[in-house]
Amino acid sequence: MRVGLVTESGYPYVSGDAGLWCERLVHGLGQHEFDLYALSRTRQQEDEGWRPLPPQVARVRTAPLWTSDEDRAGYGRRARRRFAECYGELAAALVTASNAQLADPARRTGRDTQADRFARALYGLAELARDEGGLPGALRSDTAVRALERACRAPGAQRAARQARVPDLLAVAAHLERALRPLSLDWHEEDGLGAADLCHTAAGGTTALPGLLARHFCDIPLLVTEHGVPLRSHYLASGTTGAAPAVRALLAAFHGALAAEVYQRAALVTHGNAHARRWQERCGADRARLRTVHPGMDAAPFTEVGEAPQTADPDTLVWVGRVEPAKDLVSLLHAFAQVHTALPHARLRIVGSATGPDGAAYLAHCKAVAAQLFPDEATGPHTAGENPVSFEETGGPEAPTPADAYAAGSVIVLSSVVEGFPLGLVEAMLCGRATVSTDVGAVVEVVGGTGLVVPPRNPRALAQACATLLADPERRARLGAAARARALELFTVEQNVAAFHGLYLEIVAQSPVRRVVLDRAGEPLPFAAPAEAHVAGHWTGAPAATPRAARGGPAWAATSLAGAAGAGTEAAR
Repeated sequence: MRVGLVTESGYPYVSGDAGLWCERLVHGLGQHEFDLYALSRTRQQEDEGWRPLPPQVARVRTAPLWTSDEDRAGYGRRARRRFAECYGELAAALVTASNAQLADPARRTGRDTQADRFARALYGLAELARDEGGLPGALRSDTAVRALERACRAPGAQRAARQARVPDLLAVAAHLERALRPLSLDWHEEDGLGAADLCHTAAGGTTALPGLLARHFCDIPLLVTEHGVPLRSHYLASGTTGAAPAVRALLAAFHGALAAEVYQRAALVTHGNAHARRWQERCGADRARLRTVHPGMDAAPFTEVGEAPQTADPDTLVWVGRVEPAKDLVSLLHAFAQVHTALPHARLRIVGSATGPDGAAYLAHCKAVAAQLFPDEATGPHTAGENPVSFEETGGPEAPTPADAYAAGSVIVLSSVVEGFPLGLVEAMLCGRATVSTDVGAVVEVVGGTGLVVPPRNPRALAQACATLLADPERRARLGAAARARALELFTVEQNVAAFHGLYLEIVAQSPVRRVVLDRAGEPLPFAAPAEAHVAGHWTGAPAATPRAARGGPAWAATSLAGAAGAGTEAAR
C-alpha cells in the first residue's frame, strides 16, 4: 500500500526528534511504499540534511514551520469576508467553551456544539486557503485580532477571555498563526496525501493537520501516533511561560479542541503506554480506537551483555541517564547512604552527562551532597574499596557505552520523579539486570513483575529495595532473566514494526483502496493496486498501466528524491 507519513521536526532530517523511530518503521516495512511529508522546525535542521532513504520511499515533500511567506496575492472583498466569518467562528468556539465541553464525547451531541463550531471553522479556513493560495497573511492581519476581540467581549465568553487586553489578543493571534500554518499547504490534494491509501502522522496536534485535511477533502483514513500527548505537553509548557491568564485559557481551549477533532476523525490512535492512553481518553479519544504500540528498542547493543554470565561487582548499584532535577539523584544519594550503612561494601556509580539549562548546576549540587554524606571519602573515579560514590560520563574509560555501564552493576536504579516511557530502564532489562525503580510514568507497565518498584521521593523505600536485591544474588538472577525475556518480547524494533504493519492492514481492510490505475487507453484497471502488498515489477498483466497518483505535484511544495541524493534539502514555502 502507499502510506503518506507526516512528520514534524523528525524523519528524514538528520537532527529530527522522532527521526530514529520513523526511520526504523520505513526501513522495516519494505513491502509498502512511503511518501514522506516533513515539517521542519528550524533552518539549521534543514541545512543539516536528510538521512539516507531506502528505495521504498517514493518521494519527499518538505515545508518549514519556522517561517511563512506572505500570501501570493491580497484577498479580495469576498475572500476577506469569508476569512472574517471562519476566524470569528473559530474564536467564538474557543471563548465560549471549556476544554471539557470540547473534548468530552458525551457533550458532542446536538446540531451546533462548540466542537462542531470549531471543526466547521477549521475546515472553512482550509477551504479558503485552498481557494486563495494560503492563509498566513490573513492570520496575521488586523481582521484576525478584531475577530478575537469581538469574541472575547461577546456575551457568554469565559471570564478569563473577557479580561484579555490588546497585548494578550496579539499574543493569541500570533500563536494561532504559527499553529495553523499547515492549513496553507496543498499536501492533502489528489497529487499528495489524496493519492495515498493511508495517512500516518507521527504526532498529534498541529502535525496531524495535513492528515485531517486529507481525511476531510479526500476521505483518506488517518492513523495518529502519539509518543507524548501534545495537549499535556502544552499544559506543562504554558505554566512556565509567564503568559497572562487570558492567553493561557484561549490557547488551552484551542489545543484541546484540536486534540478532540484529531481523535474523532482518526481511524486509529496509538500510544506508547497506559499513561498516555489515559490522557488521550481524557481529551476525547474513543477507547475502541486506541491501540498500544510500545516504543521499539534496538536490542543488538545490549545482546552481548544480556547473554554473557554476570561478572559485575555484586555490591555495585548503577544509575545511567541524563543528569537533571527530574531524575532526583539527591534522593538516590540519601537512599544509598542508608544502603552503605547496612552494607559497607556497597558502591554507587552514577553514569551520565548534565543536560538542560540546570543540568550543570544540579550535577555540582549532587556532588556536594555526596561529599556531605561521605565526608571522609572523596568522590571520584571508582576504585575497589574506596569512594563509595562515583560520577562518570558515558564515553569515558570506565563506561564507554551505556551497555558497558549496565554491565558494571548488579542492580540498576531509576530514581526519577517525572518520567515518560523509561527507555533506559528497557536497556537495563535487555542487559538482564535486576532493577529498582520509582513508580512514575510508564515504569510499572514496563517492569511488570520483573523488578522492584517504590514510591518516588522516598529514600527509605528506595534504600530497602536496593539492599534487598544486593543481599540476594539468586533473586537478582531470576529478576534479571525475567526482565530480559519481557523486554525482548514487548520492546524491540521488530515488535514495533510488526504492530504498525498490522494496524495498516486493519485500517485499509475497512477503507477501500482509492488509487486509480489506468491502462493504455486511459481506462481504469480494477484491483491493479492491491493494498496488502507492494511487489516490485509489473505483475498485474498491464505493463503500461500508469498510476494517476504518479503525476507530479506543485513544485513549490515538493522535493524530488533525485535532488535529495546529497545531504541538503529544499524546503517548500
